Amino acid sequence: RPATSSTLYSICSISKLFTSIAVMQLRDGGHLDLRDPVQKHLSFYDLEQQYDESTPVTLEGLLTHSAGLPRESDHPYWSGPEYPFPTKDEVIARLSDQKTLYPSRTEYQYSNLGLSLAGYIVEEVSGTPYDQYVRSHILGPLGMDDTYSEMPREHIGGQLAMGYTDLTRQGGRNEVPFFEAKGISAAAGYASSVDDLAKFAMWQFRLRSDAEEIIHAYTLAEMQRVHFARPGSNTMRGLGFQVSARDGETFVGHGGSCPGFRTTLSLQNDSKIATVAMVNAMVNAGKYSTGVYDLVADAIKSATAEDNENPVTADVNSNGSEGQSNDDAQIDPTRYMGTYTGGLGGSETVVVRWKGSIATLSLPTDNPRQSLSELAHVEGDTFRRLNNDGELGTEVIFETDDQDRVFRMRTPLNYRTRVN
Repeated sequence: RPATSSTLYSICSISKLFTSIAVMQLRDGGHLDLRDPVQKHLSFYDLEQQYDESTPVTLEGLLTHSAGLPRESDHPYWSGPEYPFPTKDEVIARLSDQKTLYPSRTEYQYSNLGLSLAGYIVEEVSGTPYDQYVRSHILGPLGMDDTYSEMPREHIGGQLAMGYTDLTRQGGRNEVPFFEAKGISAAAGYASSVDDLAKFAMWQFRLRSDAEEIIHAYTLAEMQRVHFARPGSNTMRGLGFQVSARDGETFVGHGGSCPGFRTTLSLQNDSKIATVAMVNAMVNAGKYSTGVYDLVADAIKSATAEDNENPVTADVNSNGSEGQSNDDAQIDPTRYMGTYTGGLGGSETVVVRWKGSIATLSLPTDNPRQSLSELAHVEGDTFRRLNNDGELGTEVIFETDDQDRVFRMRTPLNYRTRVN
């Protein structure tokens, strides 16, 4: 059945954000310190430290992936088709067989084992089962009723999407069996929906203006600033959060990749724009998140600008440069909006509302921003494309039937027929 914004997906490593928030709640409550050695809270922790010069493995090291721990527990749980995730007891039983990879706080090594241990610390320090703690202290208060710290077996065949593999050699995809992350749940076990992750993002934007909700505003700011960076790369880690820079803007959030599912949550705090991408197949969810942001961010920023008393009168094309003025007052964008077929190789062109006028978007595309072409109204049903330099380009004419309904789009020598 078609997906909706309430459809449930595995969000995999986005789980780490909730575990990290739980740790910070306990820190703010005076129950632990980020500088605490892991052994202080987990008496069973006996992973071998093979570097005499290393400082202790701390909670901060776990949250920033700089503790020097192995990436995974010593179990083959990323091996399909069974994906045999270990229980908590099985993770603990194999700790003594594992060794650190680096001295603590010297190298970046992403670690599902580390964030799983952080979840165990939440249980030990709070005296509450992990699922019960996050439900009572984070998910419940935020109204995230469709978010689960373990894949919800009760929603199989219903609200929970079926996961699919990457493309096979035959060009199809296979179903991925249901899995539960068990002892790795605090790092990779959650399921959620677009609606719930939108609530999660809105809470973060809201908290930046308020004093306290779930955690203090200054605690969230602390989590989202860089605590560890890999020299010479764009790898930057906050406390649980991934931090990245692109085109002069800073983004925080996390991605997730589990059997049959790829997801991304990205927040741009200055503009208060968040994107959520959820895919029930092994494809790059990040390209959709980035593509959507690049496509709509400028329009959202313009619409929400505080200085409404001095609006910008010059039109802006899809690359941000000033261009010719659109005669917006004379057109109804809905007259032209829809899908048009007949492109090269079976491609489609979608006409969308754009900044009071319209634009064309060629599909399929890996980069919606680059595929978007803004149209400037000339007269009647005639438009011209705005070039990258803001100059008027190719003519685009919309043709109508005997009832004055648009049925076709014509560029100089080619036609696209409207199908909806």
